Amino acid sequence: MELLKSLGQPDGVRCLFVHGANVAVSAPDAGAVIEGLRSLDFLVVCDFFMSETALEADLVLPVTQWAEEEGTLTNLEGRVLRRRKALTPPPGVRSELWLMARLAESLDAPSTFSDDPETVFEELRLASAGGLADYSGIDYAMLDRGEAAYWPYPTGSSGTPRLFLDGFAHASGRAVMVPVAPRTRSRRSAVVGSDPDPLTLVTGRLLEHYQSGAQTRRVAELAAAQPEALLQVHPATAAVRDITDGDFVRVSNERGEVLCRVELSNSIRTDTVFLPFHFPGLGSANLLTEAVTDPISGMPEFKTSTVWVRKAALPNIESALAGQLAVPAGAGLSTQVKEAS
Repeated sequence: MELLKSLGQPDGVRCLFVHGANVAVSAPDAGAVIEGLRSLDFLVVCDFFMSETALEADLVLPVTQWAEEEGTLTNLEGRVLRRRKALTPPPGVRSELWLMARLAESLDAPSTFSDDPETVFEELRLASAGGLADYSGIDYAMLDRGEAAYWPYPTGSSGTPRLFLDGFAHASGRAVMVPVAPRTRSRRSAVVGSDPDPLTLVTGRLLEHYQSGAQTRRVAELAAAQPEALLQVHPATAAVRDITDGDFVRVSNERGEVLCRVELSNSIRTDTVFLPFHFPGLGSANLLTEAVTDPISGMPEFKTSTVWVRKAALPNIESALAGQLAVPAGAGLSTQVKEAS
C-alpha cells in the first residue's frame, strides 16, 4: 500500500515492474492507483492476459502461465508440490525467471541470477536454512518421488505436517490473545443535498470469479453466470430510495462512483450494501474503497467504506456499460504482444 501511494510522486516510485498483479482493479482507491500508474516514467507488466493494469503499461511482456512452467509450489497447508510443464508456451513467451536473469545481466548485477527453476530452489534451500521458513531438507528428488514435504522442513527432520500441533511459537508454547477494539469512523458526505443516510459498503467475492477477474471473466461459462457487478441491497433500504430489483444505481463517495444494477436481498443488513470486486471500469468496487490499512499488518480494510446509493437517471445506460462486462475468451497476450527480445 505504501508503494502504491508513492507512485509518480517526486520522492516516490518512478518506474514499476509488475508481475501478474492487476492493481488497477484489485487495489483500494483504484482511481488514485490508476492515476499513479499513468504518472510513472515507465511501467512494465508481465502477464499472460492483457489485464486492466497491462493496458496502462508502456511495455507488456508475455510470460508463461502455470501449465507452462516447471518448478515448485507451496500450497496453503504448507505442502511443497512439484510442478511440471504440461504445455509448451507460444513463441515469444518467456518465464519470469528468464526475464529476471536478462534484467540482471542488463543492469550488470554483481550476483548470478539463474533461469533454471531447480537451481533457484537449491538457492532457496541454502538461504532459508536455520530460519523460520526453512526449506533446507527438501529437494527435487524427494518431490519427484511423491513424498509429502511440509514446510518448514529443516535438514534431518521429517517436516511439519501441521503447524503449532504441540505449541505456539512463544517461550511458553501457549497462544497469545490480543484484544482489539474498532476505531470510531466519521461518515463524510461526498454529495450535497438531502440524500438518505449513507450506507456501509462491504466488498467481497463471488463463487464464479477469482481475484480481479482477469482470468475468470474470460471463461464463457463463468462470465455467463456472473457477467456484471450487482449491488446487493436490503428491500427496506431500497424502498426508501425508490429503488427496485434490477434498477441501475450510482454508488458514490469522495473517492469515486460506480454504476451498476441492484439485486435485492434479505440476507444483508439494512445499513449495509455488498459489491463484488472482480469487475473493472464503471463496475469497479475498489473505486470506492479507502486506502486505509491496519496499523500492524498493513492490510487494507476493504469492508467499511461509506457510500451513498441513488437511483441512476442516465440515458442509454446499457451503452454506458458496454465493454465493462466479460472479456472475450481467448484474449491472451500470445496473440497480441510480439516477442520481447
